[in-house]
Amino acid sequence: QVQLTESGGGLVQPGGSLRLSCAASGRTFSSYTMGWFRQAPGKEREFVAALRWGGRPTAYADSVKGRFTISRDNAKNMAYLQMSSLKPEDTAVYYCAAALKLLPVSKYEYEYWGQGTQVTVSS
Repeated sequence: QVQLTESGGGLVQPGGSLRLSCAASGRTFSSYTMGWFRQAPGKEREFVAALRWGGRPTAYADSVKGRFTISRDNAKNMAYLQMSSLKPEDTAVYYCAAALKLLPVSKYEYEYWGQGTQVTVSS
C-alpha cells in the first residue's frame, strides 16, 4: 500500500518555474515507478512524466519535454516535478501516481494516486 500527497502548486506567471513535491508512505516506495499526470477543466487526465525506481529510465510527454524534470529521493520517499518555462496551457490539477509496471504512460496502469495540487499559469 502506498499513500501519496502532493504539494507545491500555486499561481505563477508565464515563463516562471514551480516545483511540485509528492510525499509517499509505505516501505516499498522504491519498488514503484513514480508518475505525474495533469487534468485541466473539461479535459482527460493526461500523462506528464514518469521515473523508474532507480532514477532511470524516464519518460516525458512531448508537450513538457525540455521544460519539466522528474526526480525522486528514495531515502526520503519523495518524488518531484520541476517545471520551468511555464505556459498558460500548463494550467491544471497535477497528480502524482505510483505503478508497479515499468514506466507506464497510461493512467489505467497506475495503482495509487494523490489528491492533486492546482497549478495556475497566468499573468
